[in-house]
Amino acid sequence: YLAIVHPLKPRMNYQTATILIALVWIVSILVAIPSAYFATETVLFIVKNQEKIFCGQIWPVDQQMYYKSYFLFIFGIEFVAPVITMTLCYARISRELWFKTVPGFQTEQIRKRLRCRRKTVMVLMCILIAYVLCWAPFYGFTIVRDFFPTIFVKEKHYLTAFYIVECIAMSNSMINTMCFVTVKNNTMKYFKKIMLLRWRSTYHGSKSSTDLDLRTSAMPVTEEVDCIKLK
Repeated sequence: YLAIVHPLKPRMNYQTATILIALVWIVSILVAIPSAYFATETVLFIVKNQEKIFCGQIWPVDQQMYYKSYFLFIFGIEFVAPVITMTLCYARISRELWFKTVPGFQTEQIRKRLRCRRKTVMVLMCILIAYVLCWAPFYGFTIVRDFFPTIFVKEKHYLTAFYIVECIAMSNSMINTMCFVTVKNNTMKYFKKIMLLRWRSTYHGSKSSTDLDLRTSAMPVTEEVDCIKLK
């Protein structure tokens, strides 16, 4: 966001970056302590002599108000705040990259740069949509389960449904990686070239590793490198 929207502002120094990274880890650990403390497993019910084990947070009955407050806090800082922040930042980035026109005559190089910018915007939108689609079912299910428990009293498969929405939520990290890698940029192009060179080196044993390194280092750098840096 700072690199695109405020390109002339000075970047943070090494000391500031170190403090911010340490602060993020410390806050994350502190926020996760209650979840780790109350995480356990229990037998919920038995169907046809099979025990149904639930693994998760189990708070004492007299501390349910603390649990609900804690969950709403987690819901706010892990879902609502990130979605709002990403939406505002990506909207500003999209306006800078998509709607601003480049002055002067549009050469082929300028048109490539515009396509690169729009590709960056599309990747950012995909990341935001994937985050919402992955985590909204998990938090929606948890809110209904904890604040309206009577809905699930007679539902036999709600535990299976919980594990499904939890897997969908955790898959968001994998989806983010796929969004960056599968987009048509230098990542996949150079990966294919590297694999091709490896195959050729294996198939043609006479080729030396020095020649392969020279061929790999001679790959042309294009405008698409800027896309990776922007993302």
